[in-house]
Amino acid sequence: MVYRDVTIVPGLYKIVDEILVNAADNKIRDPSMNTIKVKIDKEQNLISIYNNGKGIPIEMHKDENIYVPELIFGHLLTSSNYDDNEKKVTGGRNGYGAKLTNIFSTEFIVETTDTTAKKKYRQVFKDNMSVKQNAKLTSYSKKEEYTEITFKPDLAKFGLTELTDDIIALLKKRVLDMAGCSKNVKVFLNDERLKIRNFKEYIQKYLPPPNPSEDSTTKSPDVIHEQVNERWEVGFTPSQEGQFQQVSFVNSIATTKGGTHVNHVVDQLVTRIMEAVKKKQKDAKLKPFQIKNHISIYINCLIENPSFTSQTKEFMSLKEKSFGSSCTLSENFINKVLKSVIITDIIEEVKQKQDKELKKTDGAKKSSVLSIEKLEDAGNAGGKFAQNCTLILTEGDSAKSLAVAGISVVGRKNFGVFPLRGKLLNVRDASHTSIMSNEEIQNIKKILGLQHNKQYTSTKDLRYGHLMIMTDQDYDGSHIKGLIINLLDHFYPSLLKIPDFLREFITPIVKCTHNRTKEIISFYTIPEYEQWKSSNDDGKGWTIKYYKGLGTSEAKDAKEYFSDLPTHMKPFRELQQDERSLIDMAFNKKKADDRKEWLRTYQPGTFMDHSVDEITISDFINKELILYSMADNARSIPSVIDGFKPGQRKVMYGCFKRNLNKEVKVAQLAGYISEHSAYHHGEQSLTSTIICLAYDFVGSNNINLLQPRGTFGTRAQGGKDAASARYINTALQPITRLIFHKSDDNLLKYLNDDGQMIEPEWYCPIIPMVLVNGSEGIGTGWSSYIPNYNPMDLVKNILRLMEGKEQEPMHPWYRGFKGTIKPLDKDKYTNNGVIERISPTEIKITELPVRTWTQNYKKDLIDKFMGFINKFDEEHKSHTVEFDISLKEEVADLSDEDLAKKFKIISTLATSNMVCFDPEGRLKKYQTPEDILQEFYHIRLDLYSKRKDYLIAEVKHECLKLANKVRFINMKIKHQLEFEGLRKKAIIELLEANGFDKVHKRPIMKYGSEETSESDEENANDSGYNYLMSTPAWAFSKEESERINSLKNEKEKELKILEAKPPKEFWKDDLKAFEDQWNNDLAEFEENINSGGVTKKGKKRVGLGTSEVKRKKTKRLDGN
Repeated sequence: MVYRDVTIVPGLYKIVDEILVNAADNKIRDPSMNTIKVKIDKEQNLISIYNNGKGIPIEMHKDENIYVPELIFGHLLTSSNYDDNEKKVTGGRNGYGAKLTNIFSTEFIVETTDTTAKKKYRQVFKDNMSVKQNAKLTSYSKKEEYTEITFKPDLAKFGLTELTDDIIALLKKRVLDMAGCSKNVKVFLNDERLKIRNFKEYIQKYLPPPNPSEDSTTKSPDVIHEQVNERWEVGFTPSQEGQFQQVSFVNSIATTKGGTHVNHVVDQLVTRIMEAVKKKQKDAKLKPFQIKNHISIYINCLIENPSFTSQTKEFMSLKEKSFGSSCTLSENFINKVLKSVIITDIIEEVKQKQDKELKKTDGAKKSSVLSIEKLEDAGNAGGKFAQNCTLILTEGDSAKSLAVAGISVVGRKNFGVFPLRGKLLNVRDASHTSIMSNEEIQNIKKILGLQHNKQYTSTKDLRYGHLMIMTDQDYDGSHIKGLIINLLDHFYPSLLKIPDFLREFITPIVKCTHNRTKEIISFYTIPEYEQWKSSNDDGKGWTIKYYKGLGTSEAKDAKEYFSDLPTHMKPFRELQQDERSLIDMAFNKKKADDRKEWLRTYQPGTFMDHSVDEITISDFINKELILYSMADNARSIPSVIDGFKPGQRKVMYGCFKRNLNKEVKVAQLAGYISEHSAYHHGEQSLTSTIICLAYDFVGSNNINLLQPRGTFGTRAQGGKDAASARYINTALQPITRLIFHKSDDNLLKYLNDDGQMIEPEWYCPIIPMVLVNGSEGIGTGWSSYIPNYNPMDLVKNILRLMEGKEQEPMHPWYRGFKGTIKPLDKDKYTNNGVIERISPTEIKITELPVRTWTQNYKKDLIDKFMGFINKFDEEHKSHTVEFDISLKEEVADLSDEDLAKKFKIISTLATSNMVCFDPEGRLKKYQTPEDILQEFYHIRLDLYSKRKDYLIAEVKHECLKLANKVRFINMKIKHQLEFEGLRKKAIIELLEANGFDKVHKRPIMKYGSEETSESDEENANDSGYNYLMSTPAWAFSKEESERINSLKNEKEKELKILEAKPPKEFWKDDLKAFEDQWNNDLAEFEENINSGGVTKKGKKRVGLGTSEVKRKKTKRLDGN
């Protein structure tokens, strides 16, 4: 069923409706009736309505002396429903209806049967009931009675020549009504049964069909339905049209304008809904009609002797007390209504009313806005030529200065500038108060002349015809653009549909100037620049300048930009309908799950192509704004390969580059890292990252990559008790370079920032450090939590994978933790501390659940547990916990399990949210630690193959040099090569003639020095024979000659060994070296924890979990 406007003649509609209602009335007289059949023949202008059940008596009327059927249909003021004292619930009463149908028909045929008289009656009326043919009676032997009325409306009397499509559509709808409100009656239309079995199914026809492409928030509402009693049936849905809607039937009559019966039901709902709204929105000022506007009510009722305001019977006027019954809605029905979206919708309407206050801050089209201090207004703004004006919104005051310098080229007449203070408010989820109090939003409205809720089809009513966004080319700049688009879409979406209203001003992020020709090439995204660089000899011969922000540009740059507006000023394409949902997804707080799916589609290398003539909103969101969201996640969620977040990776890069074997102050190291890794945030954040990498207390790192020399924090406060970075020192742990092997340094993909090589895309440790030290973080749409695992479990599983075996399941493990972590459920573990009962009233807590910090637990003892303890003493050490607690008598009898629960020694640990960036840079949720190791394994093994190839190439390079050098020395010794006194060119030609190979120095990553590659000047001066010509004089001695020849032979043997060695063997060697160092470190760590902890045999306790607390008459309550 659809809503649409129709053009009809009401009289024609009503004469058909009267016969339909008569057919339905027969169900009241004869409950056995079960069929109504309607046929509408447009070609023959013929309508027939059939109902079975008791027919009309075929007998002579005792007073009128004519057959009853003729009396009913062929004479005025004759009906069986006149007596108002008789309580009837039928539709017809006065006797006019069917006769009027006859009068307004060119032909009217009555056919009915009477099983008592065993007769069939058929009579034809013609010419508007003026011609009555004699009734034709025939015998009838069937058991079922029926009545069928067939007629041809006199179309001329209605000003028609045929049954129009509109009238036919409305009549079909009335037949549909009959199917809905006639219980246990099969209704046929043109010999096809209508598929409506009851009133609820009929109501559903009014609802829009479900759209699979729409989300759950926009799906059609469910019908709330109740059979109140045998005379009342009610249905409810929230109004889809924003106004009160009612569909009601009184004794099968369609009361399209409602009536007292509708008020009787709706008033009950309005009262209860009003109460519910005021509970949730105390300041809501609502009137009953405002509540009604959110209601769609459906009523099918039987009313005794109903009265109407006219013969069309569209409005029932009977007073409620005369209904003959009442409709009291049940609590169940009302509660379902209150749980529907109606409450939310009404509250939203209340908020919209509050938004009307925003109208008070509307702008207007006037020539000047003097009250806004920082506005540089265009000369033509608000005037005759306002549509030619562009307002530039800049990111801060410095960008404003740049824009003002730039528009000096094009003139101030058509360009205005207004600076934003940081990021604009996200109005989609902001409160009414915050929007009203946001000065920037109110200023933008005034500057542009925006009017709240106005639908714009052009910019003729605005002070500016265009809005241009001018921000930095970084991620935050993209976010600011998105927030401005969000503001327009939320309040003024029609503006985004105006071509060329919204623009952005793009500035280069990289400029390349040719050293000789001074040609300048500008790039607006890093991927574009990288592509050009790779195809232009890595940019040699060009001066590269990076422009991270607008502040990097000078006034002359601004003038250059504004002199070439077609390149720098890009219009946004007008908003498409499907793009609104994209904007909502990006900025609606309730769409976090949608944003998660959106971010899953991200492909590394995605960038906005600024060479296009116009930018689409969808491209902006999917290719530019997504980079901001990814950057936010990148800061919070680790890589599955190295387990690092970018800040941690920069710290390790700085430590490796500095070759940090000797300790240095953390504050000094932070400065070094900031300089050498292009760290763009505050040093406080950097020092915090360094300190966290050195944490070694229980519950932190299983392997701290940096040494904590000083107070780096303890388990007392989870590291928050670390000393100032000025007072503590650090250095690389010896095991760190066994995990991040130096041989991999030249195989990694290093990033570039402002022409400076910085940390790699990711390091590749020999074991997955994301599992060793775990990780935790919250980003955009995503969060991640990965517990720690035992490094030796990882080593064993790596070896199993090498052998083609399945991995053994791994479980969380924390170095130094004395408690137990046991599987509880899928993705869930119990995390148990250690509590011991010394006596009925004395307990000792010697371990807390992982990541329950001692100081926090002590606070709980004081705040929450003092009701059942007398006192407690503390005997903690830096790595251990010990609370000695005296219990009150009332808890002395608690079971061990209840005591552990009461003191919160048992918690849970989940592995259901292990999210990382995969090797391709995409966010991925891993189901198990084995899945993480499996993905890591293939990447790491592939890198070992690359390491082998690199080492082979390096040894071959050395072999080639040594072979040439040996021959060079021998020829010199034998005086077969004489070049003393020759020019350099002649020497080179001589060496070439003697078949010596040119060997240039291989570029290598030199950690531990200020240079990361050979200088360009040195490479440029290398003829390829420097390695020969720089041979010292002593090399021509017999002993040195033999030594170099021996070295050549050794290198050749080394090459053969390398070539024969499988990549897995390299990995096994690394794992063996790691295991040896790990065991030593673990033993030392355990010794530090258990000072003096030596067994009776004098052996150190190396393994964790092997130690047991041994005291007489004590018992561990964790069951171990």
